Amino acid sequence: MNIKQFVENSLGRWRSQRSAHHLTFSHFEAVQSVIDIVELSLNDGAVIDLCQSYNIDPTQAVMPFKMSWEGQSDWDENAEVKGSCILVPIPDPTVPNRGKLLRDQGYAETVAAVGDYQITEDGTFVLLTTYDRAAAEEKIWFANPNLRFRVSLIKTSGGSGVVTASFASEIRSLSGN
Repeated sequence: MNIKQFVENSLGRWRSQRSAHHLTFSHFEAVQSVIDIVELSLNDGAVIDLCQSYNIDPTQAVMPFKMSWEGQSDWDENAEVKGSCILVPIPDPTVPNRGKLLRDQGYAETVAAVGDYQITEDGTFVLLTTYDRAAAEEKIWFANPNLRFRVSLIKTSGGSGVVTASFASEIRSLSGN
């Protein structure tokens, strides 16, 4: 699997059930959400702006996409779990199935971020992103075309300690809802 195939397999609406262990707070959280992943044009202004902010030629991008989510958490029932971000894969031209993933909003910190991705031989997408105060490691793989799994670790900035660990199962919504 390459990055184009991975993104194509990810497009659509997903229903997600995520369990997170916040080790810092000794708290367990359950989150149910709907995730929409849609392809963006290489000519999309936001894609071009994001590439240019990292001094990357937008023609190097492959399958840019927007991910939006909305859900509910049992930790704080009044808090909205929603947002969106633009993601732009930039494959490494010299190393197959590796590259950079540009994000207008990060996972561990809500700032623009760039991570290093690789797709392993078994088709697992692995993303490592370093932020100012934290580091994130995410792994996503498909059990079948309509079921995928995601594991995320938020680590201390030095990478020596795990702050949050989460696991999500995501089922593609075939009815469009």
